[in-house]
Amino acid sequence: MSANLYDTDHAAWLHQQAELLKAGRLSDMDTAHLIEELEAEIANYERILYRHFRVLLNHMLKWKYVSDNRPRGWRTVIDLQRDDLADILRDNPSLESVVAAAIEKAYPDAVELAADETARLEDMFPASCEWEQAEILNPDFWPD
Repeated sequence: MSANLYDTDHAAWLHQQAELLKAGRLSDMDTAHLIEELEAEIANYERILYRHFRVLLNHMLKWKYVSDNRPRGWRTVIDLQRDDLADILRDNPSLESVVAAAIEKAYPDAVELAADETARLEDMFPASCEWEQAEILNPDFWPD
């Protein structure tokens, strides 16, 4: 029944699994789907990191390479992304192990966004990220 519930009412399935776990009825749990859900949650954290780094790097690139016209909002976005990333990493320290990969994955997309948003060519930005992880996350670092 729980596999069908998983497919028809995900929230009810989650509630059911929690109740089964609380009751110690481990053999009645839908372990295959539960494993799938846990792995999806891990992947979700990695997607969240990627998205934050994509936005942060996009604005850092624009800050450095399009310095002739810096709207106030760019500073705000950089600060907010750094704050959000700091919160995520503080609350989930094991994610430190995937930060470098998230930056590497996000950088080309950040370049594409920066070029698109500024009507500049992508090749005006470095082909690979020029900043170290510590610089990217440092609230006092500004890529001037």
